[in-house]
Amino acid sequence: MSITEIAVRTLFLIAAFVQNARPAFEVASIRPSLNAPRQAVAAAGSTSDTQFRIAGLTIRDYISMGYSVKLNQISGPDWITTERFDIAATLPEGSRPDQVPSMMQTLLEDRFELKTHREKKEFPVYALRVSTGGLKTAEVASDPGIGQSDAKTPQTFTRQGSGRGISLDLGHGSSFNFANNRFEAKKVTMASLASMLERFLERPVVDLTGVNGSYDVAFDLSPEDYRMMLIRAATAAGLVMSPDALRALDGSPTPASLFDGLARFGLKLEAHRAPLDVLVVDSIRKTPTEN
Repeated sequence: MSITEIAVRTLFLIAAFVQNARPAFEVASIRPSLNAPRQAVAAAGSTSDTQFRIAGLTIRDYISMGYSVKLNQISGPDWITTERFDIAATLPEGSRPDQVPSMMQTLLEDRFELKTHREKKEFPVYALRVSTGGLKTAEVASDPGIGQSDAKTPQTFTRQGSGRGISLDLGHGSSFNFANNRFEAKKVTMASLASMLERFLERPVVDLTGVNGSYDVAFDLSPEDYRMMLIRAATAAGLVMSPDALRALDGSPTPASLFDGLARFGLKLEAHRAPLDVLVVDSIRKTPTEN
């Protein structure tokens, strides 16, 4: 083999390595969340062009982030919904916050030795659709420049939940609050609204509205529906609930005041069946390898 042939093959090998190499954090610290009470949940996170920090999330949350799959479409051991970890990581020079999901996937596979596979499974779902009379809410104007924002722009979010309600600050004026018998979403897309709604229902919600843009949706709930929805959301988040609270979910009817509230905005939820991706956890360490 000539020197030229060796050089060409070497270049091909280097190119293949670069193409196959996944983004990864330069360095990452993973520690159990010491301040994550089992009767409440709080999470806070931020990304910049150099740092990624997030605290109070479960392993299932991190899997959802890394693999871009909804929480209720992850199948694995029960503890991934209860054990919470804090992650502090440094991003490699030249990387962007929008690469964090891929870096999270690499981190889970390296430090927790996570192994997964995907399956297609048909689920009973709710389809979020526009009612026959059309949408009854006006689009909310986006902040100037958000659509063209630099991927390096720092991003911050907070999430809090307890028996008093749930609060999400999604940044750029987008937020969600569920408290005091009221459902309130500000400046959210229909896809985000569907994701929020399924926290409180017994099946996934699929956005089939075909509507673009961001909207405000807010309405009151009956005290009975509010309590049942809060219990369902807490259970989905892996919180420890009393036997009485869990029994309240058995055979509980669909929350009529939720459906009525959506109807006032020209939206409806219809029972439907749809094939969805399921991420199956084949194996995972309960404690990560050393920092």
